[in-house]
Amino acid sequence: MVALTLAAVFACKINTDVKQPVAIEIRLPDSGRVELTDTFRPSARALNGLGDSVAAQFVWSSLDTTIIAVLDTTTGATLPKVVGAGRLQARTGNLFSNPQIVTVLARLDSIRALGATRDTVVVTPVPPATLADSLSDSLQVQAYAFGGIPSNRRVVYVATTFPASDSTVTLLPHDSVLTSTAGVAFARVKLRRGPVPDSVVVTATMRRLDGTVVPDSVTFVVEFRP
Repeated sequence: MVALTLAAVFACKINTDVKQPVAIEIRLPDSGRVELTDTFRPSARALNGLGDSVAAQFVWSSLDTTIIAVLDTTTGATLPKVVGAGRLQARTGNLFSNPQIVTVLARLDSIRALGATRDTVVVTPVPPATLADSLSDSLQVQAYAFGGIPSNRRVVYVATTFPASDSTVTLLPHDSVLTSTAGVAFARVKLRRGPVPDSVVVTATMRRLDGTVVPDSVTFVVEFRP
């Protein structure tokens, strides 16, 4: 589901007729963030001096046409053209909204393993007498995107133990991490107190801003030996 952000924008002059539109309320997708080439449609409504919605026809325009292009001025359908920040504006009659910032991000294409996808961990000291304190190597992934490097994008790691057991491992630093400025993310598997699994399968996935899963999720296997 696409998240919405709300921006209430007021006219430059006050209308003495409280029943007339005095403000425009704009909604943009996902806090104003979109991916390159993903057409989006904002929404708007006019508010009168009492704060009630009133019927209005809107005309949409881009103030930065090299970054975002309005395809339909009546519906507001807009195409992100290049990575960057562009301003979008709506008006009804002589009432203009303040320009709203739309941030265009590189479009996620795929995710690949960066390095080995298998790791063997020697458990020390030998459980169950004492707490096992063993850590896997970094399970690294490289994200690829159209239009630029996908930095600060979320990668979700999910661990499944074999044989199945309750919470014998944890993912460090977290099970959800952000890519670096190079588009790289990593997590490590750490044993917790309890039965030592034979292996742990870890999958790394990403989603685009519209919620679709990025192709080619990565699978890692971590084996544990005494």
